[in-house]
Amino acid sequence: MTKRVVKIVLPIMIGALGGYLYYYFIGCNNGCAITSSPTNSTAYGAVIGAFFTNWKSGFKSLKSNGEENEKEHGND
Repeated sequence: MTKRVVKIVLPIMIGALGGYLYYYFIGCNNGCAITSSPTNSTAYGAVIGAFFTNWKSGFKSLKSNGEENEKEHGND
């Protein structure tokens, strides 16, 4: 399970870091919707990082593992 979590969380964290670094080194002081605030820039970076995850297959495998656990324990 930890590998699946890392595969989902790591790209989001890298994207957030990239967004903040973009704000820090390139961002403008006023008039820019994304880069004028470190919060906005970090959030947008995290969203971009989320695009690089394979989140659909991660949730499908979590669901299938839950179904297998129910069958093993007799919870129908």
